[in-house]
Amino acid sequence: MNEVLNENLVGAASVLSEIAELEVQIVAAASLIATALLAGNKLLACGNGGSAADASHLTTEFVSRFMRDRRPYPAISLAAHGGDLTAIGNDYSFDDVFSRQVCAFGKPGDVLAAFTTSGRSENVRRALTTAKAQGLKSIAFLGQDGGRCVGLADVTLLVANRATARIQEGHKFILHTICEMVELQLVSGNCGSADGTA
Repeated sequence: MNEVLNENLVGAASVLSEIAELEVQIVAAASLIATALLAGNKLLACGNGGSAADASHLTTEFVSRFMRDRRPYPAISLAAHGGDLTAIGNDYSFDDVFSRQVCAFGKPGDVLAAFTTSGRSENVRRALTTAKAQGLKSIAFLGQDGGRCVGLADVTLLVANRATARIQEGHKFILHTICEMVELQLVSGNCGSADGTA
């Protein structure tokens, strides 16, 4: 048990130290999101499994808040609505579950954040290509060698590790950092506060 803990600590420390090399990309990703939200556009996010949870985590930080009290901003996790996912998967293909939603909800000026630890998720790849065709900006959170999703996004955040858990830990650190950077630029104010006042 101790050996597992120590190996994981060493692995996580290694991944986090390498994230410093992504400084330019992280700043660029934060700038894309801040620019979109401040212009009245929205953030979409997608991923499968643990990456679906990360996509939902990212969007929740903008609909609610990350660290600062401020107004909510529009952000949608494309992995969150069971009706959409199962209808598209049943009527079309699981490979289309995100791309059709990007087509439905995405507008020029919006941003898509796509998560895949392998880079080989076909539904994520299709979402990225659809985003480009629809005039959205995009950010790809990738792992391993990036797979088929390399080069499809405006900003690529590649955690070049083979262990899914380490990649997801890296993605989580990056998304938290992006949330903090973006939130510093977002307009204060609120609506729908706890006491019912705006």
